[in-house]
Amino acid sequence: MKGPRNILIREIEYIAEYRAVEELQKEAWGFKDRDVVPLNQLLAARVAGGVLIGAFEGLELVGFVYGFLGLDHGCTVMHSHMLAVKQRYRGRKLGYQLKLAQRQRTLKLGIEEVTWTFDPLQSLNAYLNFQKLGVIADRYEVDFYGPSSSSLHQLGTDRLWVNWKLNSQRVKRRLEQSAELPSSKLGKAEPLVRCLEDGSPAKTSLDATSGVVIAIEIPGDIDKLQNEDMELARRWRGVTREAFLEALRIGYRVEEFSRPKGKNQLPGTYVLVRMSELA
Repeated sequence: MKGPRNILIREIEYIAEYRAVEELQKEAWGFKDRDVVPLNQLLAARVAGGVLIGAFEGLELVGFVYGFLGLDHGCTVMHSHMLAVKQRYRGRKLGYQLKLAQRQRTLKLGIEEVTWTFDPLQSLNAYLNFQKLGVIADRYEVDFYGPSSSSLHQLGTDRLWVNWKLNSQRVKRRLEQSAELPSSKLGKAEPLVRCLEDGSPAKTSLDATSGVVIAIEIPGDIDKLQNEDMELARRWRGVTREAFLEALRIGYRVEEFSRPKGKNQLPGTYVLVRMSELA
């Protein structure tokens, strides 16, 4: 599969390529050796039915996506554990291309659903997941990988658990048409969490909303905010955690994410719909 500008996307095959996956984990996330998913686990998971796909420029591994077989509500799924792209290759839609390759490979295995987790405060990931790929989410995990004091996880490891239903009409429309968020849905969303003029979060009680479609705003660049004002970044984690947990507990589902084009500093917006309205 050809990626952008002579990038070849294919399955990892050789031992040296597995080693390159180990090294890219360290480069992308600053992992110590004990945190790296090692060659023997990567190889065993792939042979047992998992997916490990790399993006190559010549012989150099510049990105990869890795998933293993799992169960979700009793059904076999592919759980996508890691996706990484080298820093100098970001912004070239390689992450998107790797997810498409993962989808193609997973469908060939007869599996129609992929799950994964991501930090809900990361707006670029949220946009890729909901807007470009068409995932949905009805599960929020507090400190999924445990609390952490590393530079990578100063805000803990809260995660949204997403479901990518590969053959659903929703996903097919997103992939075929790059569908944008319908303005009507965003326009109807009542704010549960919004960003004030001073950049701080403000939460409204769910009881004060009409209860059909609600919105949760997040900072446009949480990494920049952490570097500039860690205390404010922690407030965003606490407020959004409370909002997601409250909404999902009473039957909302995360459906969409919108962010202003080319304006990374402005807030992004999650749109949640009450599941009874989707029936």
